Amino acid sequence: MRKIDLLIGLVIGIVTTIIGTILFLLLFTNFTKIEDIAIIRQEGILGKVITLGAILNILVFYILLKNNKELMARGVVLATIILAILTVIL
Repeated sequence: MRKIDLLIGLVIGIVTTIIGTILFLLLFTNFTKIEDIAIIRQEGILGKVITLGAILNILVFYILLKNNKELMARGVVLATIILAILTVIL
């Protein structure tokens, strides 16, 4: 068991969420610039957007399990839990 795999999975989960959030904003909303995040936060929907961006973690989790990378998959789950707590705080 390598503990570094858990950290790699955590980073993969957070990066995947960032990519998913950006894709959601570009494809399904009128927000086109990174500067629009301040507007999203003022409207109170930043947590919801982050949550929708985290949906890609399901796909990454499935791929890691199929490739027998259980510790990395745990890291993705840990990233999802951290993002859920962050969403509640926001």
